[in-house]
Amino acid sequence: EVMDLTRESLATMTQYGIGPGLPTDRFGQQCLMARRMAEAGVRFIELTSPVGWDHHFMLESGLREACEATDQPVAALLADLKQRGLLEDTLVIWAGEFGRTPYAQSGTGRDHNHRGYTIWMAGGGARGGVRHGATDDLGQVAIESPVHIHDWHATILHLLGLDHRRLTFNYAGRDYRLTDVYGQVVDDIVA
Repeated sequence: EVMDLTRESLATMTQYGIGPGLPTDRFGQQCLMARRMAEAGVRFIELTSPVGWDHHFMLESGLREACEATDQPVAALLADLKQRGLLEDTLVIWAGEFGRTPYAQSGTGRDHNHRGYTIWMAGGGARGGVRHGATDDLGQVAIESPVHIHDWHATILHLLGLDHRRLTFNYAGRDYRLTDVYGQVVDDIVA
């Protein structure tokens, strides 16, 4: 029943951008399915963009296409979760593998940039309307309140109710944790 989208109204399908030939159809279906799974109590849901975000070439057209495919559905998901009272208990994270360099690569794209990039979170105990940190004027390097990946992981785990210092897994006879021996919760983004 959770997987059956035919039970949704035409207004909901339109809100998520679901329909044959629409650039939002595939991601819209994923977002609507995510809302249905959250309602059913599924604890972890991962969505992937049907359009690539790895814009080493053709940045202008590729970025436009990626945004056209995802903006409406993710906005619908956030609004729907909020309207149904699910957003306060559902942590939504929008992230990619890297940021992008502020300079061109191969004339039409941009390379990976691990020194300054944006990730956003909504709901699930994250403080709303907060911008934490900033990059330099070119967007190349985090210069204001940078967050190390271990700190970000510690913060996510905290928002999920887990202490990153106690969450370990055994590998090759040794206990490891996602945040290694590092990681501080970024209190400024916790509600």
